[in-house]
Amino acid sequence: MSSSIPSSGALEPSRPPSALAEALRQAVRSPRVVIGGAIVIAMAICAVFAPQIAPNDPANQDLLNMLLPPMWAEGGSADYPFGTDSLGRCILSQMIYGARVALVVGFVAAIGAMLLGTTLALLAGYFGGWIDRAISHLVDLWMSLPPVVLSVTLMVGFGTGVGNVILAIVLVDWTRFCRVVRSEVMVVSRKDFVAAAKLLGFGNTRIILREILPSVAPLIITLFTLQVGIGIVVEAILSFVGLSVPADVPAWGQMIAQARNYMYQAPWGIVLPIMAMFVTVLGFNLLGEGLRVTLDPRLRRRSI
Repeated sequence: MSSSIPSSGALEPSRPPSALAEALRQAVRSPRVVIGGAIVIAMAICAVFAPQIAPNDPANQDLLNMLLPPMWAEGGSADYPFGTDSLGRCILSQMIYGARVALVVGFVAAIGAMLLGTTLALLAGYFGGWIDRAISHLVDLWMSLPPVVLSVTLMVGFGTGVGNVILAIVLVDWTRFCRVVRSEVMVVSRKDFVAAAKLLGFGNTRIILREILPSVAPLIITLFTLQVGIGIVVEAILSFVGLSVPADVPAWGQMIAQARNYMYQAPWGIVLPIMAMFVTVLGFNLLGEGLRVTLDPRLRRRSI
């Protein structure tokens, strides 16, 4: 009598393969995800197609039209829809080009913080023991330092530039990913499908990458979207104090710093870039909150 031997593929631990896909389909139906995603896409379009969208060159100075109000106000001009700054530069064009710096810093810094923090979280949460204690002590030590002070200190040491801003944000904010993801990894590591994978002789790397990482992916995605908004705010703070981009590169924080001297005479110069930053961060926060509710099965069942 011949006995059928299951193939190696049949030995995979049973875990719903379409859970993440179903959660993503639910996410598309969430109003917060739709509104936040629309804002993020609109800002991304402005950043990518800035030369085509901007009505003027952001560096061009029109000294005959300094501190011009927006076109809907009295004395405004259609040539400068959002008015001009103290050097006669188009505020709308500067805002559109400033979206490039904000999104590049936000996305790249969030990716770096996610990779560093998630890697350490997977190691600490899965292996435990002295590895977990060492990483946890490092996180506690790092988080004891004020984030803004640490960022400014790092920028003073590194010097100005977008690359250094990204590096400073990564070195400050990786702890957020590490602490949150580590706790979730510890919970997932005790699940039955992880125990089954260990009994079947799967290696630690395979268990971490194929069993644990997909289970914590919704949480990582949510943290990533929130971190992009945090990176945008941090970049604005650093550019406000002159530690980010050069003076000839448009940035929202830099616009606010330059307009604060004329805020009573021309308040639109400081209000409009603040609104651009507020709407962008709001979009990422709505997207992150919507993804958190729809991708987490426990929160999704609670909201039904």
